[in-house]
Amino acid sequence: MVTLLDYGAGNVRSVINALEGQGASVKIVEKNEDILSAERLVFPGVGAFGHMMQVLHQRGYIEPLKAYLASGRPYLGICLGMHALFDASDEALETRGLGILNGRVKQFDIDLAVPHIGWNGVHIKQPSRLFSGFSGGEKFYFVHSYYVEPLDEDVVLTVTDYGQCFVSAVQKGSIVGTQFHPEKSGNAGLRLLKNFMDETTLPAQPAQAFDNTQLAKRIIACLDVRANDQGDLVVTKGDQYDVRKDGNVRNLGKPVELAKRYYDEGADEITFLNITGFRDFPLEDMPMIDVLKQTSRNVFVPLTIGGGIRDYTDKDGKTYSALDVAEAYFRSGADKVSIGSDAVLVAEQYLATGEKTGKSAIEEISRVYGSQAVVISIDPRRVYVASPDDVKHVVIKTGIPGPDNEHYCWYQCTIKGGREGRELDAITFAVACEHLGAGEILLNCIDRDGTTQGFDTELINAVKKMVSIPVIASSGAGSAAHFHEVFSTTGAESALAAGIFHRRDVPIGEVKSYLMDKVPIRE
Repeated sequence: MVTLLDYGAGNVRSVINALEGQGASVKIVEKNEDILSAERLVFPGVGAFGHMMQVLHQRGYIEPLKAYLASGRPYLGICLGMHALFDASDEALETRGLGILNGRVKQFDIDLAVPHIGWNGVHIKQPSRLFSGFSGGEKFYFVHSYYVEPLDEDVVLTVTDYGQCFVSAVQKGSIVGTQFHPEKSGNAGLRLLKNFMDETTLPAQPAQAFDNTQLAKRIIACLDVRANDQGDLVVTKGDQYDVRKDGNVRNLGKPVELAKRYYDEGADEITFLNITGFRDFPLEDMPMIDVLKQTSRNVFVPLTIGGGIRDYTDKDGKTYSALDVAEAYFRSGADKVSIGSDAVLVAEQYLATGEKTGKSAIEEISRVYGSQAVVISIDPRRVYVASPDDVKHVVIKTGIPGPDNEHYCWYQCTIKGGREGRELDAITFAVACEHLGAGEILLNCIDRDGTTQGFDTELINAVKKMVSIPVIASSGAGSAAHFHEVFSTTGAESALAAGIFHRRDVPIGEVKSYLMDKVPIRE
């Protein structure tokens, strides 16, 4: 029996599915007594430290949690569930932690993209049965902007390299905490969870320390999901955002089945973009909610969902916030939400006034769930100009001349699936979204979409130069060499593709095999 402390923020469905898949019976905490009587307690946390501690206080969980931690029974804290063990956090200076371990939580101050998102390794510093049976080359999934800094060296279980050496797991007696997410770390994470539940497992020794602590480049499979003309939810793909062929929506498969296939083939993340036009409130789009629930039962890598994440008033006049929509997706199995057209409108207002409202979808979701949970999907197209002085936008000099031999261009943001252009360039948009609290940029390119000519590296470099958050390169991949090109010529942390994976033109395994000796990759 494993008791799970769910404080109401983030995707706990994947944790439950992972534990049950390893033979556990999972009980959700509903009252104080559930904590006090637990045999094993797992506390998965995502979001913001201050919000988490506030909820724990409101529910009266603080003292029962401290009593449990003093009892000597097994405890696993994941991400914020580990942060809570410490005295305080730089994320919420006025908020006290549980104070079980001496030290505090600090924010990264490094010359790399923050949040630290992706697959990285660990060095084991003390014996622990959590890592029993590991070979030494495994990577785990991280997504965080803060890390713990214990005052007592003897509680450090593992360390990881990302611009600096930081503590990635702690252990004190039966209390363990991980900065990475086992439930999102594929087979390695599932084995770790099984070791946590099996008290007969022998400890792994520090001599088995992992040396593979370089952040891997991520290969992301994207599934554009919509209802076809028969009303069935299908994965589709078009050229330059046109998903129809011969008058019908292209049907490339069922979303749940394709997602499982990509997980088995080694995808590092899976992104669902719901491109169905919403007739009513997005939460009533139950097929997509069900897709997430079904996928999270068998897919243990991060899931991102985009589509309809905005404020909404239904036909009966009831108003819902983007936060409500995001919460429904998180509770159904998503780890991140992707905001597209609505983010453009939010950024335009912010740039016009120079003031944050605190009420936009980007700001509200990042405040509750953390910036790492908010991805901004940018859909730009090239607009050529004769001179940088011709427009009031960020203009780049391009090595791909325009139709009239122009050597300059800017990237116009679009909304509504590329059907409407806006007077906002992609670079200014990306910077504005970072200021508003976004944690990652999904950078598409309408001109390259479906062409298999390779990623627009000029666009990627222009955006990457101006933001400090991770960038996902998208649109145009046609070969494994294109992934190598984007990783070797730009600073993109990950690359996404859709059609070539759906059709098996270039399988994920082929991409990873090609990259293996060229860039850091998760095997």
